[in-house]
Amino acid sequence: MQTDSLVTLDRNHLVHPVVNYRSHEQRGVTVLESGSGAYLRDSNGHELLDAFSGLWCVNTGYGHESIVRAAEEQMRRLPYATGYFHFGSEPAIKLAAKLVELSPASLQRVYFTMGGSDAVDSAIRFIVNYWNALGKSEKKHFITLERGYHGSSSQGAGLTALPVFHRNFDLPLPNQHRIPSPYPYRNPVGSDPAAIIDASVSALRDKVQELGADRVAAFFCEPVQGSGGVIVPPKGWLKAMQECCQALGILFVVDEVITGFGRTGPMFASEAEGVTPDLMTLAKGLTAGYAPMGAVMMSDAVYQGIAEGSGADVPVGHGHTYSAHPVSAAVALEVLRLYGEGGLLNNGIEQAPRFEEGLRSLLDHPLVGDARSRGLLGALELVADKEGKTRFDPALKLADRIFEAAYHNGIILRAFADNVLGFAPALCYTSTDFALLFERLERTLNAVLDQSEVRQALR
Repeated sequence: MQTDSLVTLDRNHLVHPVVNYRSHEQRGVTVLESGSGAYLRDSNGHELLDAFSGLWCVNTGYGHESIVRAAEEQMRRLPYATGYFHFGSEPAIKLAAKLVELSPASLQRVYFTMGGSDAVDSAIRFIVNYWNALGKSEKKHFITLERGYHGSSSQGAGLTALPVFHRNFDLPLPNQHRIPSPYPYRNPVGSDPAAIIDASVSALRDKVQELGADRVAAFFCEPVQGSGGVIVPPKGWLKAMQECCQALGILFVVDEVITGFGRTGPMFASEAEGVTPDLMTLAKGLTAGYAPMGAVMMSDAVYQGIAEGSGADVPVGHGHTYSAHPVSAAVALEVLRLYGEGGLLNNGIEQAPRFEEGLRSLLDHPLVGDARSRGLLGALELVADKEGKTRFDPALKLADRIFEAAYHNGIILRAFADNVLGFAPALCYTSTDFALLFERLERTLNAVLDQSEVRQALR
């Protein structure tokens, strides 16, 4: 079908996620047509270096035939198997066992979802059930971080602390609370790691005291805050927050939907600090975007609490039609093999210094105020005044200018509304790919800087 026809059909019928509907109708869709390795091609033949792995998810890169074969073989053998009525399938059972083997030792049970948002929503439901089962029915309050992102389900979007996910949705809910982000670049206590960690621990402790420890169910956090602007806390922060939760008697939930599966170096970011969560949410890199799937992993203590609380005959009333889908599970098993045997995890670790160096090399650029990364997850923060860290006037729509210039120069990146540029290159990136990325990125920044309105906005 011709691109013009697709644009018309899209404009008339397809509702896109997290976009201004009127702006999209006016702009029209960019149709992506094919992908190979770290590269995409759109329907106009324009080649793009994907520096964001789709949506933080295509960690393997595009076009792995072994993943396609795994899906095809499973589709031919058994395209669907319900998890209801005590049924199951071999790929899902093997995948659950493999995730337990790879994840922090505290996590022994797995519930599969379709993606990250319903993984968070499932975690919330399990947590409520758990505390009710233990006879602690007052523990209904949840705490997250400012700038945190935990999906866009009816409850998870309330845990998300980004205003666009609340506007006109009647969120956050009265039992959803937040404490300040660790955000080293803009932290009131400064950039000293120990001070940032102490401030976060104190804020969590104070919030729990304010609400009452007997009323707080859990604290949710990302090891690196993704959609909030790729906020990289100091090392030791995650461990300190876990220890604080343990002391306060609340559940510690790590959202590794973005940071899992080699994105920050190890298989899971929790590994780097020896963190053992009570629950962990996963998605994205689990199947590398080749098929929809997410997961909630939970400790045996949480599982046993829920199981005992249901009694001898009453089902635990939570489920999804596509939970533990056999095709998605088969894809995930092959993706996990590629991370390990296929060498992708090691390649990501080897390439991370090049990525960090490339970001930091742009700190001298007039638009760049901060460069931050962990593993192959990073960001540049653009400011109008480096000394004062002053943000650009939103009316300038700098993010839109950057995104369009990047597309013109053959890069896909994430340009957040507050002028943070997010990057999540695939674990298959080579040194050549990184050289091309930073060459095109610098050209993009220069092109936007040359726009008179942008240059005038610099202080």
